[in-house]
Amino acid sequence: MAQVTARTERTIDAPAERVRAALADYENVRPAILTDHYRDYRVEAGGQGEGTRAHWLLQATSKRVRDQLVEVSTPGEDRIVERDANSSMVTTWTVTPAGADRSVVAVESSWNGAGGIGGFFERTFAPKGLQRIHGGVLENLASSLRG
Repeated sequence: MAQVTARTERTIDAPAERVRAALADYENVRPAILTDHYRDYRVEAGGQGEGTRAHWLLQATSKRVRDQLVEVSTPGEDRIVERDANSSMVTTWTVTPAGADRSVVAVESSWNGAGGIGGFFERTFAPKGLQRIHGGVLENLASSLRG
């Protein structure tokens, strides 16, 4: 098994603290910014940052669906970490100030990939697909913060 990683980054025209607060809001903001790759979204505990537990189905491709139950931690003021209880996937959202009213948001997901030929295809294609999905979420986040 090899580690598979997908990373996406975007500059957003909003202060870092506002962006972090939006990303940590699993009750209202998160369901509003998810793309159509996510279904059956629900908050099972908490809802605001640390200690939140949320569930969703991530339809990565027409045949690949991940049933995710994530536990949220905030190990620093700039990071939100989602650990999937159903797999080895860990997604980290990092928000860095880029001036008074701008922020850089990076999202990185890593997991233990399959071995063999299936693992080769997973390492080759899965990161690109997940980068597109995360790019859509970041676009929706940016749009939601413009208002």
